Amino acid sequence: MIGQTLKNYRVEELLGRGGMGEVYRALDTRLGRPVALKVLRPEVVQDPDRRRRFIQEARAASAVNHPAIAQIYEIEESEATTFISMEYVDGSTVRKLIERQELDLASALEVGIQVADGLARAHEAGIVHRDIKSDNVMVTRDGHPKILDFGLAKLLAPEGESDPSASRLETVTRTQAGVILGTIHYMSPEQARGLPTDRRSDVFSFGVLLYEMVSGSLPFKGASVLDTLHAIAYQETRPISALKANMPYSLQKVIDRCLQKKPEERYPDLREAVSDLKKVKREVESGVTGGVPLLERLRFWFGGLTPKGMIWAAVAGAVAGGLFFSWLLGGGRRDWGSLLLVALGAAFIFRRFRNRGQREARKLVKRISAMKEVRLITLHKGQFTVVVEKPTAKTYLRLNALLNASNERLYHGDPMTLVVKEGMEEEEVRKMLSSPGVQFLREDAKRSVRLKAAGTRS
Repeated sequence: MIGQTLKNYRVEELLGRGGMGEVYRALDTRLGRPVALKVLRPEVVQDPDRRRRFIQEARAASAVNHPAIAQIYEIEESEATTFISMEYVDGSTVRKLIERQELDLASALEVGIQVADGLARAHEAGIVHRDIKSDNVMVTRDGHPKILDFGLAKLLAPEGESDPSASRLETVTRTQAGVILGTIHYMSPEQARGLPTDRRSDVFSFGVLLYEMVSGSLPFKGASVLDTLHAIAYQETRPISALKANMPYSLQKVIDRCLQKKPEERYPDLREAVSDLKKVKREVESGVTGGVPLLERLRFWFGGLTPKGMIWAAVAGAVAGGLFFSWLLGGGRRDWGSLLLVALGAAFIFRRFRNRGQREARKLVKRISAMKEVRLITLHKGQFTVVVEKPTAKTYLRLNALLNASNERLYHGDPMTLVVKEGMEEEEVRKMLSSPGVQFLREDAKRSVRLKAAGTRS
C-alpha cells in the first residue's frame, strides 16, 4: 500500500493496524497537507445495509466541530477499497503516555476536561462514540487531546441491529476474534450485558479512561474476558487513593459518578462533569484539596469485608462497645488500667485482622510448594503465578481447592487469584526470577537455572 495513490492521497507510512483495518499517513496532493487514511477491511463494509448506516453516521460525525475531536474529512472508494480521510494527529495515544508515565495529575485532568467537553459536543449533535478508550485518544506534541474514530463503532453492528454492543459481546464470548481486546475493559455495564446503549455509555467509558489516566491502572480487570465483563457489570472499583497517594476526594467523586452501574445514576450530561473537573483542577493548582471524609473511609474499609470478616467485626465491635460502656458506667470506680488493657487488646486484634491476608498468602505458598509438580511460585498484587512441570488434572483440582480454602479464611480485601503456567522457556523463568515477588523456587530448579546461566556465560 505504501507508495500507492488512492484518489488524491499518496500513501507514505503505515501508522498502525486495528480490528477494522489499517491506518496510514498520506499526503493530500490537492491541498498539500498530511492526512490519516483508515483503509477498511473488505469484510467490514461488504454488507450494504451496514455500509449505508456507517456512512450515514460517519458523515454526521464529520459535521461535529470541536478542538478535541479529530476531524473526518471524507469517505471515499478507490478500486473497491473503502477508506476514510481524517485529520492527521502527530503525537501519542493516551495509553502510550500512561505506559511511559508521562501523565501527571494536572496533565491528566486537562486531558480529561477537553475530552469530556468534546464528547459533550458530540452528544449534543446526537452522536455516541461507543468505543472511548486510551487508544482512541491522542495527545499532540503541543499537548492538545484528540478523540479518534467517531462513528466507526457502528461498523461492528450486524444487519438489523442498531447497537454494536450485543454483537461485540457475542463475538467476545464465542471466539474473541475480530475484536480489539483493549476495548473490553472500557465497556459500560449495559454493553457488557449486551443491552442497548446511549450517551451514558460514553460517560461510563470516559470514567474508565479518567481512572486509568490518574491512577495508571484500569478499574476493571479479570483473569479472562468473561471475568472482566462480570467485574464491569457487578463489581465496585478500588478508590484511586488506594492506588496513588494524595488524590483529591473531589476527583474520586467525579469518577464514582461516571462509573455508576445504573445509567440513570451517571452524569446525564458531560458538561456537568467538565464543570466538576475544572473545580478539581483549581484545587490541585491551589494545593488545597479536601481529604477523604471519615465516613467514606469506613464505608470503603467495611465494604471490603468478607462474610466471615463481617461476623468477626460485629463480634469485636460488640465486645469493645460493651466493655467501653461498662467502664463509662463505673462512675468513681473507673479503672484506667483496665481500659488501657482493653485498648491494647483491641489494637492487637485489629492488627491480626488487617494482616490476615498476608498470613493466608504465606500459608498458601507453603501448601502449594509441597506439591511435587510445582517448580516456582511468584506473587504480584494478589495474583499467584505457579510454574508446574507435568501437571495432571489432580494438580489443577488441588491448586483450586487450596486457593478457595485460603480465600474463605480472609476477613477483608479482594480474594487472591492464581495462574498456572507449564512448559515455560528458561528465559521466561529467569525473567520471573529477576522480578520482585518470588515466593518459592524448588532446589532442583535453582540448580538447573544456575547451570544454564553458567553455560551461557561460557
